[in-house]
Amino acid sequence: MKGLIVTADDFGAATEVNEAVERAHRDGILTAASLMVSAPAAADAVARAKTMPKLRVGLHLTLVDDRPTLPAAEIPGLVDSNGMFRSDMARAGAAMFFLPGVRKQLAAEIEAQFRAFAATGLTLDHVNTHKHFHLHPTIANMMMKIGARYGMNATRVPFETNNPLAAWLRRSCRAKGMCVADRVYGLRWSGAMTKDRLGPILEALPEGLNEIYMHPATGPYAGSARGYRYADELAALTDRQIIENAQSSGIVFGGFADFAHAH
Repeated sequence: MKGLIVTADDFGAATEVNEAVERAHRDGILTAASLMVSAPAAADAVARAKTMPKLRVGLHLTLVDDRPTLPAAEIPGLVDSNGMFRSDMARAGAAMFFLPGVRKQLAAEIEAQFRAFAATGLTLDHVNTHKHFHLHPTIANMMMKIGARYGMNATRVPFETNNPLAAWLRRSCRAKGMCVADRVYGLRWSGAMTKDRLGPILEALPEGLNEIYMHPATGPYAGSARGYRYADELAALTDRQIIENAQSSGIVFGGFADFAHAH
């Protein structure tokens, strides 16, 4: 079986993202979205998701370059002078690994984001992290430990190249019985998954469980990444030829929840 999960990250970041997610799901091949629970348009994303029962929604844990769920005063080791998450991932990651106080704050923030997702009433399909920060062993271990209390049973392991951290994470997740795709596409062309790139991936999709993650939006928005081709990614997801080719190829679409038992 060629199983495929097509995921949009950054759901809730802006109405431009939310609108694209809705269009790509209703009129295209998008099957899942990862919600940033404390992003500016999170409430709008949740409201839209509740009108799309077949859209599988997961938690996009955000621990870098964005706003926290807890008050900044409660997590000073994770935020900058503006109360936003630190953007220096290497130094922030070192603090999370070496400093007990920062690890305690990290656990509290991760718990708060899981709790916020649970409060939406949506079913938790999967969990991943902004900029794949869960490749950090401290974050990964906390995510899985805390997530187990909230029904987490699937995650993304960004394994597009021979990455030892990704290999470790995949082993760890599968050892805990989590659903993990056999292959993930999106790292190499993050922000530029255009029709010309998405089409060949679908044509050559191998047997097993695959995930393609993308960043569709109707256009740039406040806080968006410079150079990302948001509208082109939305166009690829809703392209008529891509949809017809995918449907005729025998690909089975869904979210992690649709493949968890079979995989």
